[in-house]
Amino acid sequence: MGRKRAPGNEWMPKGVFFRPSGYYWKPGGTTENLAPANASKAEVWLAYEKVVEGRKKLLTFQQLWKKFLNSADYADLSPRTQKDYLAHEKYLLAVFGDAEAKAIKPEHVRRYMDARGKKSRVQANHEHSSMSRVYRWGYQRGYVPGNPCVGVDKFPKPQRDRYITDEEYIAIFTHATPAVKAAMEIAYLCAARVSDVLKMNWNQILDKGIFIQQGKTGIKQIKAWTERLSAAVDICREWGQDGPVIRTMYGERYSYKGFNEAWRKARNAASEELGRPLDCTFHDLKAKGISDYEGSGRDKQKFSGHKTESQVLVYDRKVKISPTLNKKMR
Repeated sequence: MGRKRAPGNEWMPKGVFFRPSGYYWKPGGTTENLAPANASKAEVWLAYEKVVEGRKKLLTFQQLWKKFLNSADYADLSPRTQKDYLAHEKYLLAVFGDAEAKAIKPEHVRRYMDARGKKSRVQANHEHSSMSRVYRWGYQRGYVPGNPCVGVDKFPKPQRDRYITDEEYIAIFTHATPAVKAAMEIAYLCAARVSDVLKMNWNQILDKGIFIQQGKTGIKQIKAWTERLSAAVDICREWGQDGPVIRTMYGERYSYKGFNEAWRKARNAASEELGRPLDCTFHDLKAKGISDYEGSGRDKQKFSGHKTESQVLVYDRKVKISPTLNKKMR
């Protein structure tokens, strides 16, 4: 149920409210000035119906959003990214859906970010990116005159610098189930994301190595065999060599939630063994692989499959040993 009208205002159309300066309508995102404060009820209704009729010919943000979702650009996105857009849709359309797309201004986006950021700054940033991309797509096709997200700062992203030491890795590995052990090794040795490891099928196990197409970037690589990588895959061979490589004890593909629970059990057991809390995530194994890989930033980029060298440097977390001045006192 909507908010109850103040006594005497029951006659107003839905979304219309009165202020000393006049009558206003707020369908979502923007506010329309309908009539002066001294307007009659009939005049308010007439102004309301005129604006509503006019808006039927306008492009709302929801319509712009739907156009993008039906576009080839959206179809070309990875399944994971498409899923992200559908998740962001719920929050963005609730606020901006009925607003005219070209009427949304940077200050509206800023207010949305500030309000959304109180609950989750990370999600606010993601939704900002999705909204900006939709506007950029619409601008290039003449649907809107500009992008209101441009110039609206995202929240600073805290830089994660957690590096899993060899001692911690071995402790977790020791307490892990065979499936988690195999997944750990593949993620670490191939700098692979957990989603790419869990969706891996046996038809990706080739003579030259493991074929991986990163779900996030779309980059395709064949990770060449090493003795250690072969041993990791051998763990999985006894479960059968068709369908998913990493399986549950029932022979099914792991869900992310189910696998994360198995990882957490191994990590918690390792924490007890080491006598200190471990706050590392499975995704930190990718960072460990990149950090431990010997070579330049460009070498690490080729190894990890990132599109740019700057992207891969975010994962290079191992503290480097630097030279010191070796000068004798006179």
